[in-house]
Amino acid sequence: MILKGKKVVIMGVRNKWSIAWGAAKSSYDQGAEVICTCSDDNYEKVQELVKEIPGTKVYVCGDVSKDEDIDKCLEEIKKNHGKVDGVLHAIAHANTEDLRNDFILTSREGYAHAQDVSSYSLIAIVRMLREKEMLNEQASIVAYTYYGSEKAIEGYNVMGVAKAALEASIRYLAVDLGKQGYRINGISAGPIKTLSAKGIKDFGSILNVVEEKAPMHQNVTTKQVGDSTAFLFSDMSSAITGEIIHVDNGFSIVGV
Repeated sequence: MILKGKKVVIMGVRNKWSIAWGAAKSSYDQGAEVICTCSDDNYEKVQELVKEIPGTKVYVCGDVSKDEDIDKCLEEIKKNHGKVDGVLHAIAHANTEDLRNDFILTSREGYAHAQDVSSYSLIAIVRMLREKEMLNEQASIVAYTYYGSEKAIEGYNVMGVAKAALEASIRYLAVDLGKQGYRINGISAGPIKTLSAKGIKDFGSILNVVEEKAPMHQNVTTKQVGDSTAFLFSDMSSAITGEIIHVDNGFSIVGV
């Protein structure tokens, strides 16, 4: 087990279909002590869910656009668990109208909201983790992104722009964190049927295209993304930082 003796925080668990839940299960299967965070309205659902991985604790991380909410969540984790070895950022949100309408119609408020929650929250969380001295030596941070940051995907709109900012942030954070021996990477996961994906127009057609065009001719699963996350948490990936790793059955390499 590649994570035996390690503690990891999985931020952004929503339900049993969420990619973050796949990471929680993979980390547990690899021997890690798992700590989950979720929003207020998902707390009871996630509490029931974590019964599948005994010993897992759940904490509310309310509004990540507010520093005080992030601070409160991390303080509780620090108080009860001390330092951690890995942190997953699986947090993103955009207003429905900004996903359903043409990108040119994105409101100023909607643009700022998507950037704040989906991108800046990573910077805020990482900064507070370091300030609170919550990271063990050689700690690893992972954030989830998507191919819509690189190419214009119909219906992804403002979230694609936010994910592009997230990926750039990962590279700059890697430089800062490397000074203390910490690592940070992103996983660009292929499309998966999650609650968030329902907000993307014609999402089913995206799954069909991936299955047809990807070299492996199949869609990725939450377990596959979770296993890749566990690898990036582990010492086996100790020389990897600042990277965006595609876990999409090769779809991103295909030109036509």
